[in-house]
Amino acid sequence: MSAHKTERENGYDVVVAGGGAAGLSGALALARARRSVLVVDAGRPRNAPAAHAHNYLGLEGVAPLDLLAAGRAEVTGYGGEIVTGTVVSARRLEAGGFRVELDDGGAVRARRLLVTTGLVDDLPEVPGVAERWGRDVLHCPYCHGWEVRDRAVGVLATGPLAVHAAQLWRQWTPKVTLFLHTAPEPGDEEYEELAARGIAVVDGEVERLEIAGDRLAGVRLSGGRTIPCEALVVSPFMAARGEVVAGLGLETVEQRMGAYVVGSRVPADPAGATAVPGVWAAGNATDPGAQLVVAAAGGLRAGGAINADLIAEEVRRAVAARREPFSAAAEREVAERVLGDGRHGL
Repeated sequence: MSAHKTERENGYDVVVAGGGAAGLSGALALARARRSVLVVDAGRPRNAPAAHAHNYLGLEGVAPLDLLAAGRAEVTGYGGEIVTGTVVSARRLEAGGFRVELDDGGAVRARRLLVTTGLVDDLPEVPGVAERWGRDVLHCPYCHGWEVRDRAVGVLATGPLAVHAAQLWRQWTPKVTLFLHTAPEPGDEEYEELAARGIAVVDGEVERLEIAGDRLAGVRLSGGRTIPCEALVVSPFMAARGEVVAGLGLETVEQRMGAYVVGSRVPADPAGATAVPGVWAAGNATDPGAQLVVAAAGGLRAGGAINADLIAEEVRRAVAARREPFSAAAEREVAERVLGDGRHGL
């Protein structure tokens, strides 16, 4: 169903761009607050390749797509609407609110906008990495470390944080190999620390991944040598999808880990409010390192903040409407007094 066919006569209180954990959590809070909500989502979540999601209390090991299906049912159960599509742009209306353009050519109006469009993982260009991403090519030890405990895990070094990553994954397995690939060579102190923890270091660039059946079997180096490996850790550049807010004059900023740039994000305050009045953002769009439960919490917080902002606006309007009859009556009284004074003067 096209999103533009769902437009209400007076638009929506809130349009949510993106229907992952953050977007659905925000939409659920708003729908339960009796707000009219439209979620626009393409149905291609970042974690779709993963079989299970972890560290979500009460839902440990849930399949990501099952979690989203349950979330969609909960949102629509409270009257929220969900359509398949993508928000491509938004612009402010003179009368207030936003006109939200969709990829099918349709448009909807919204009093407020919640951007939960997530991010794009820019993966190293090594044959096999993209194909195995989210399965046995991994990036987060808290998401996948337990599942590869005690196995042979390689770390593909593409930046200065590779040594840190190797030491981190060493918590889950003693069989860690650091492939220097294109990263700077570790310093003497780092080499000592790696050796002290039993982490092997392999020189040379990685040519491709070796696959046996449907499993990662090893890492092939450019010189022809293959090192056995059951999982490979990569550190993608995590770029926020900021096209929607860019059209409203808000640019993404660098996401840093210490002194190093590891991605980009949409700048927002702790409640998700951006520098653009009426626009909130949550989830991986604002925090590239947020795990699923953190992204969901961010969406919930933003939903509450949006509802509070709408209430504040409605209070102002109600007070103005209440004062208007009194103002009109006062004006009539003054006019009558002036006319009366004039009559007495004749």
